[in-house]
Parts: sequence; C-alpha cells; structure tokens
Amino acid sequence: MCGMPAVGKTTVAKTIASKLNVPLVGGGDILKEIALEQGYRASGDDWWDTAEGMQFLEKRKGSSKFDKEVDARLLKKVEKGNVVITSYTVPWLTKKGIKVWLSGNPESRSVRMAKRDSSTPEESLRIIAKRDEENYSLYKNLYGIEFGRDLSPFQLVVGTDGIAADKVAKEIMDYIAAIRS
Repeated sequence: MCGMPAVGKTTVAKTIASKLNVPLVGGGDILKEIALEQGYRASGDDWWDTAEGMQFLEKRKGSSKFDKEVDARLLKKVEKGNVVITSYTVPWLTKKGIKVWLSGNPESRSVRMAKRDSSTPEESLRIIAKRDEENYSLYKNLYGIEFGRDLSPFQLVVGTDGIAADKVAKEIMDYIAAIRS
C-alpha cells in the first residue's frame, strides 16, 4: 500500500492485514528501526513530524544507504509473501503483490495529520508540503521514481478524502476477493 504522507495508509493497512490475518510491515517502521540503530528515540506514528524525526530525515537525505537498507528489508518480506506492506518505493521495485495507491488532497491529509498529531491543520499542511516535496526529490534522485505522479505500478487507486478508513479497506478487500476468484 502506498500514498502520500497522512493519506491513511497505516490505518487502512492495519485493517487489511487483520482481515487477511497476515503481518503488517511498514517502510516507516523499518526506517525507525534504523533510526534507533543510529541512536534516535524513534517511536510513535507522529515521530516523523517531530523535530528529531525531521533531523533524522535531513541526515537520511545525506546518504542513500538508509533508504536502500529499508527497501532491501522490505523486498525480502515481499519475497516471502503473505504480508501487507506500506512503502513509498516497493511498488516500483518489484512486480510481486497487489499494489494499491491511496490518494488524498493536501487539505484532507492535513486534517488527518492534525488529529493524529494533536496539531493544527495549518501546521500540518506546512509539514505535508515539505514532506511531499522531500519525498518526491528523494525517490526521484534515488530510483528515478516520480513519487505521487507516476501511478503506473498500481492495480488499484482509492481516494480517501472524506471516506472512513473501514470503507476504504472494504473497497480494497472487495478488489482482492475479485482478483482471487
């Protein structure tokens, strides 16, 4: 599962993983493991939006080794199968799996982020704008990926603006059921 920051990936992926009775592995979780290995206090879904999280993201920009290690660990899990993965890059790096893009406009994503992180939608909108720009630049430079623009790897694109996570998950589960039958 893929999409821009604060589009609802983790919430929807948790539901899907539970319904399929498979583990959920997030690229962000693996990157947090690496941050912990580097001495950061990475914890919580909102860590990326903290000063320390942003500091780690700045360090990460200086070396592709962090992202390549995340991707290597995720691709090993893809090879094993029976897993739900949230990742910014895996859909472009493997042909395996059912690939879903969750779409949402910056305003609805900022409202979601503000609720999640106990901030204001205005502050969240600034964070989203920065993260969107940095993610695009990072993955363009690292892999040539047009992150958020090239949706060609995805079999399914689901909008999340104003739609409850359980309804988004149901649409995905319906799609999975249809292609499995």
